[in-house]
Amino acid sequence: MTTFDDRERAEEAKFAHDAEMQFRIQARRNRLLGEWAAERMNLSPAEREAYAKAVVQADFEETGDEDVVRKLLGDLTSAGVEVDEAEVRSALESKQIEARRALMGEA
Repeated sequence: MTTFDDRERAEEAKFAHDAEMQFRIQARRNRLLGEWAAERMNLSPAEREAYAKAVVQADFEETGDEDVVRKLLGDLTSAGVEVDEAEVRSALESKQIEARRALMGEA
Protein backbone atom coordinates (compact mmCIF):
# COMPACT_ATOMS: atom_id res chain seq x y z
CA MET A 1 0.00 0.00 0.00
CA THR A 2 2.96 2.34 0.58
CA THR A 3 3.89 2.34 -3.11
CA PHE A 4 0.36 3.37 -4.04
CA ASP A 5 0.40 6.16 -1.43
CA ASP A 6 3.79 7.37 -2.67
CA ARG A 7 2.52 7.43 -6.25
CA GLU A 8 -0.60 9.31 -5.22
CA ARG A 9 1.44 11.94 -3.35
CA ALA A 10 3.76 12.30 -6.34
CA GLU A 11 0.80 12.86 -8.68
CA GLU A 12 -0.70 15.43 -6.34
CA ALA A 13 2.63 17.26 -6.12
CA LYS A 14 2.97 17.24 -9.91
CA PHE A 15 -0.56 18.57 -10.33
CA ALA A 16 0.12 21.39 -7.85
CA HIS A 17 3.41 22.23 -9.56
CA ASP A 18 1.78 22.30 -13.01
CA ALA A 19 -1.06 24.52 -11.78
CA GLU A 20 1.40 26.95 -10.18
CA MET A 21 3.52 27.02 -13.32
CA GLN A 22 0.48 27.76 -15.49
CA PHE A 23 -0.51 30.61 -13.17
CA ARG A 24 3.00 32.07 -13.34
CA ILE A 25 3.07 31.79 -17.14
CA GLN A 26 -0.26 33.61 -17.44
CA ALA A 27 0.83 36.35 -15.05
CA ARG A 28 4.09 36.82 -16.98
CA ARG A 29 2.19 36.81 -20.28
CA ASN A 30 -0.22 39.47 -19.02
CA ARG A 31 2.67 41.62 -17.81
CA LEU A 32 4.33 41.35 -21.22
CA LEU A 33 1.02 42.21 -22.90
CA GLY A 34 0.67 45.24 -20.67
CA GLU A 35 4.16 46.39 -21.60
CA TRP A 36 3.36 45.84 -25.30
CA ALA A 37 0.16 47.88 -25.08
CA ALA A 38 1.78 50.61 -22.96
CA GLU A 39 4.50 51.01 -25.57
CA ARG A 40 1.86 51.33 -28.29
CA MET A 41 0.14 54.03 -26.19
CA ASN A 42 3.46 55.89 -25.68
CA LEU A 43 3.21 55.79 -21.89
CA SER A 44 6.09 56.95 -19.71
CA PRO A 45 8.23 54.29 -18.00
CA ALA A 46 6.40 54.76 -14.68
CA GLU A 47 3.02 54.61 -16.43
CA ARG A 48 4.12 51.49 -18.32
CA GLU A 49 4.95 49.72 -15.08
CA ALA A 50 1.60 50.65 -13.54
CA TYR A 51 -0.28 49.68 -16.69
CA ALA A 52 1.43 46.27 -16.89
CA LYS A 53 0.35 45.60 -13.30
CA ALA A 54 -3.21 46.69 -14.14
CA VAL A 55 -3.34 44.18 -17.00
CA VAL A 56 -2.21 41.41 -14.65
CA GLN A 57 -4.96 42.43 -12.21
CA ALA A 58 -7.56 42.52 -14.99
CA ASP A 59 -7.12 38.79 -15.54
CA PHE A 60 -8.67 38.10 -12.14
CA GLU A 61 -12.06 39.51 -13.18
CA GLU A 62 -13.28 36.34 -14.91
CA THR A 63 -12.07 32.97 -16.10
CA GLY A 64 -10.31 32.95 -19.46
CA ASP A 65 -8.64 35.63 -21.50
CA GLU A 66 -11.68 37.70 -22.48
CA ASP A 67 -11.24 40.16 -19.61
CA VAL A 68 -7.66 40.89 -20.66
CA VAL A 69 -8.53 41.21 -24.36
CA ARG A 70 -11.43 43.53 -23.52
CA LYS A 71 -9.21 45.74 -21.31
CA LEU A 72 -6.46 46.00 -23.90
CA LEU A 73 -8.87 46.74 -26.76
CA GLY A 74 -10.68 49.39 -24.74
CA ASP A 75 -7.54 51.09 -23.48
CA LEU A 76 -5.75 51.05 -26.83
CA THR A 77 -8.83 52.40 -28.62
CA SER A 78 -9.32 55.11 -25.97
CA ALA A 79 -5.69 56.15 -26.44
CA GLY A 80 -6.28 56.57 -30.18
CA VAL A 81 -4.23 53.53 -31.20
CA GLU A 82 -5.54 51.77 -34.31
CA VAL A 83 -5.87 48.14 -33.26
CA ASP A 84 -8.32 45.31 -33.79
CA GLU A 85 -9.17 42.22 -31.78
CA ALA A 86 -7.15 39.94 -34.06
CA GLU A 87 -4.00 41.97 -33.41
CA VAL A 88 -4.53 41.84 -29.64
CA ARG A 89 -5.15 38.08 -29.74
CA SER A 90 -2.04 37.61 -31.88
CA ALA A 91 0.01 39.56 -29.31
CA LEU A 92 -1.56 37.45 -26.55
CA GLU A 93 -0.44 34.23 -28.26
CA SER A 94 3.03 35.61 -28.92
CA LYS A 95 3.49 36.76 -25.33
CA GLN A 96 2.18 33.38 -24.08
CA ILE A 97 5.02 31.66 -25.94
CA GLU A 98 7.55 34.22 -24.72
CA ALA A 99 6.42 33.83 -21.11
CA ARG A 100 6.46 30.03 -21.28
CA ARG A 101 9.98 30.00 -22.70
CA ALA A 102 11.21 32.44 -20.07
CA LEU A 103 9.74 30.49 -17.16
CA MET A 104 10.69 27.06 -18.48
CA GLY A 105 14.23 28.36 -18.86
CA GLU A 106 14.22 29.35 -15.18
CA ALA A 107 12.93 25.98 -14.00
